Amino acid sequence: MAFAFAARLWLEFLSFTRVMLKSYFFLWLMFFAFRLLFIFGMRDYLLASTHWPLIFKAVLLGTKMSMQTVGALVLVNAIAWLLGRFFGPQNARRSTFLVMFLWCMLFSILFIARFPYYATYHSGYNRMLFTAVHEDWQALFWTFVSQYHLAVRLPAAIILGLLLFFLWRFWERLDLHFTDYLQKQKKIAFAITLLTFYILGRLSLFNGSWSWQTQIDWENAGITSDNLLNEAILDDGQALYRAYCLQERNKACNGLSYTPEQVKAFAAYLSGKPEDSDSLSYYLEKTALGAYIKKPRHIFLIISESYANWPLLPQYAKLNLANGMKQLIEKSDTAYCDSFLPNGSSTVNALMGLTTNLADANLYLTTMVGQMKKPYITATAPQLERLGYATAFYYAGPPTWENIAKFTKAQGFEHFYCRGNITEKKKGSVWGADDADLYAFILKNVTAKPSFNVILNVSNHSPFDVNLEEAGFDAAALRQAMPPKYRSDNFLVRELGHFWYADKMMAQFIAAMRQKYPDSLFIITGDHADRYNLEKNPTMYHRYGTPLIISGPGITKKIFPAGTVGSQIDIIPTVIDLIAPRGFKYYSVGKSLTRGNFIAGNYGFWLTDGYIDSIDAPQFAPHQFKADKPLPQQGVVLKYGDAIRAVSWWEAEHGNSL
Repeated sequence: MAFAFAARLWLEFLSFTRVMLKSYFFLWLMFFAFRLLFIFGMRDYLLASTHWPLIFKAVLLGTKMSMQTVGALVLVNAIAWLLGRFFGPQNARRSTFLVMFLWCMLFSILFIARFPYYATYHSGYNRMLFTAVHEDWQALFWTFVSQYHLAVRLPAAIILGLLLFFLWRFWERLDLHFTDYLQKQKKIAFAITLLTFYILGRLSLFNGSWSWQTQIDWENAGITSDNLLNEAILDDGQALYRAYCLQERNKACNGLSYTPEQVKAFAAYLSGKPEDSDSLSYYLEKTALGAYIKKPRHIFLIISESYANWPLLPQYAKLNLANGMKQLIEKSDTAYCDSFLPNGSSTVNALMGLTTNLADANLYLTTMVGQMKKPYITATAPQLERLGYATAFYYAGPPTWENIAKFTKAQGFEHFYCRGNITEKKKGSVWGADDADLYAFILKNVTAKPSFNVILNVSNHSPFDVNLEEAGFDAAALRQAMPPKYRSDNFLVRELGHFWYADKMMAQFIAAMRQKYPDSLFIITGDHADRYNLEKNPTMYHRYGTPLIISGPGITKKIFPAGTVGSQIDIIPTVIDLIAPRGFKYYSVGKSLTRGNFIAGNYGFWLTDGYIDSIDAPQFAPHQFKADKPLPQQGVVLKYGDAIRAVSWWEAEHGNSL
């Protein structure tokens, strides 16, 4: 009896070993194949300097690192096998098959989706996944259908998943005489099996390394100079884990847990004041030096969707994508800052920054409306109201997006207008009304009463379905102006056409409003700029920079001192300094660009006149985008970024008291 039980137990051990090892090597080969196919499919994004040894190096490291992903998946398989075993030997096998089916389907879907995801974000799966939680899900769905061809990609992913599962079934049934050998050599087999599990387990635990001392994880896996290869090193499981880790850091304020003393020191550093107060408002308070220009009747702050700075640069002049703003910049009453950063990587970061004047500090302020008893002391609307302006926020989309209606009103805006208020003569998109209809509504709605107006448009946003031909877009001329290797990229032409459209509608609106109210001031910027470029591998400056344009009576080219740079938290202080009477008190984290500003920062980057880099760069090797500019000091630029985040975080979380 005991012998029979031992024999049966041995056979089940062999069956378990066989299924787990086959599962391990199948999934490992699957990730290896996915990595090669991804690099091949996205080869246009490889740098021209990338060579085969570098690709081999990336694939080798990725293959090693996938051992951790595979180990985790097979651990789930093992648990499923053991749970199924309680209900009979056949159920152990069936439960393993069910889990393997889920793995094949899940990672097929992730693999197919990774291609458009990388094309959009130049990254594998990252924290932007969690930003989508707050988005309009219906709009997202139709964007996936229209822009990302969900109706084609999803069936393709399902077919791929089924094919992989059938390959797994074939592989699992394949008789390698493995069991026969183990059956004959029980002691040796048992030792070899345990050793194999130990080796694979240890390598899986440490990402293909033997110990933690030599382990490379997602945080330091970018060993090549090519972004595509660095992202290909991480399989989709590791990319999702990276996104999760970054989100958890975000929820924990990414280490932003400053003491009152630290915040006081940062606030004093930003303000240039001594550490003489326990009130943050003391350090955030600024005094206007006296109006630079005659007080305008109306002020329009246009936050244009995905309006990047690179199309305004001379090397892209032949594309004619930004002629409206370039013609505006040429006017004598217009100032232009070409070294400028958004407040974050998405529209909601710009919304939060320009409404509250707080730097992005990994806080989702739009979800905190319920606890906002009054606007932050730095909030835009109340300060402009003190200067005699009625305040209004115009958004082309629905009031529910990012809680925008409640949020802007909680921060002091008197009026909020959205898609429901707009008479739409054009198609619009799932995200909101067409720019032409939005601007037409504003032209009609603004009266002679002095007003400060924030405008957030959406036409230059996927799914990119504006009727460009009807608007007069010359796609053929754009193709001819593009480098030959990009001319056949129809989707890129369509994307660039929507930039052209946003620029044209904005220029027409400014011209029409100027004719109606000549004494108006216009401030133009982009909400962010990292969605698309002409090149597959743009420079950091070209990818992330947005413009700041200020135009109106009394404005001159000299309002920005030479070398001035900025970010979105500097816009409202600049506006107030331009128009406020001498002695007017206002509050901000940023500073007026009329006084000169030589460091800018946001959620992940710092910027000076000529240099830009990631705050988290492992080495201080800034990207230079202007010649003959002094290299900034690492400590100075990083301290500025820490300071604006720390002060903004404290104000949002704890208020004025230190």
